[in-house]
Amino acid sequence: MTPVELSRTVLRAVRRAVDAGELVAPVPERAQVAPPGPGGRGDYATNVALQLARPAGRPPQEVARILRSHLADAEGVAGVDITGPGFLNITLDGGGEQALVVEILRRGARYGVVDEPTGELVQLHHPREVRAAVTAQAVARILRSQGALVHTTCEDEPDPAWAAVLGVSVDAHGTPAAPAPLKVNVRPVPAAQDPVPLGRDAARWALLHPASHDHPRITADHLVQRETNPLFRVRYAHARTRALTRNAAALGFTSAPGDVQGNATHLVDALAAYPHTLATAARHRAPDRLARHLVTIADAVLVFQHTVLPLGDEKPSAAHRARLALAEAAGAVLAGGLSLLGIDAPEHL
Repeated sequence: MTPVELSRTVLRAVRRAVDAGELVAPVPERAQVAPPGPGGRGDYATNVALQLARPAGRPPQEVARILRSHLADAEGVAGVDITGPGFLNITLDGGGEQALVVEILRRGARYGVVDEPTGELVQLHHPREVRAAVTAQAVARILRSQGALVHTTCEDEPDPAWAAVLGVSVDAHGTPAAPAPLKVNVRPVPAAQDPVPLGRDAARWALLHPASHDHPRITADHLVQRETNPLFRVRYAHARTRALTRNAAALGFTSAPGDVQGNATHLVDALAAYPHTLATAARHRAPDRLARHLVTIADAVLVFQHTVLPLGDEKPSAAHRARLALAEAAGAVLAGGLSLLGIDAPEHL
């Protein structure tokens, strides 16, 4: 069961509880699921009970117990525990890892993207400042990935160099005549130096990777190809996944999702949490959350990559094909995330 399928399963449990009269509360449009945090257990956790507690007029623990009874017998669910103030911790039947890889490979760079518009209308308005312009554009892409309709406006016409080098664009400049129902002013801490000399990819990363309240560092460190540079690690990890596919083909085998028969927990957890990260980045208008999660995935890939190909006289096995599929899934997620930030994902690096 993939995170998307599990989210639907959780919503069905909520609907059954509401239809049975056990809960009196509106059924949310979406239920967020992610790997459990500290103190949690199982494969995934959801805070839907905490979300429903106030409208239902019941303590979160009581709501969680009601929902657990409807979740425990759902297909693909092996067990449900309640932890903390009312988190539902869900353990899946075997095959969850394989289903996740299949889902990512099927969706490609659109994994984590919402297919249907939500009807949310957002206007992002920003000053004529380079970091604000790049941030607003990235936020707009992330919001659109989650089904929102977005209109971007700038207080004045942007600097032509921002478009030519950084790929910045806005829908309109000046005071908009018909603002959207939800207007968001995008005003991160301005960049103290001009990022344009860094080029598109490094400049955008330098502006987007720090949280909006932090001062961005506009230095040549973003251009160096070494492990101390997070942008390099993310792009290098993507390039390594593509190289693994090419090297496997030279050895005469291709990928096939299955049991990796190895310790890939960190990578699987990071990939499973990606849709939740995208939704959170959209909700908080925070592209830095996406950038940091891409670093987490990349670091897991760079550790995992050494187990993918056969060593010495070893013959390719089902485990090697499954590991290659997991690496390819990670590459697709890295490419999709970098694209939302407006950064290239190279095949070779």
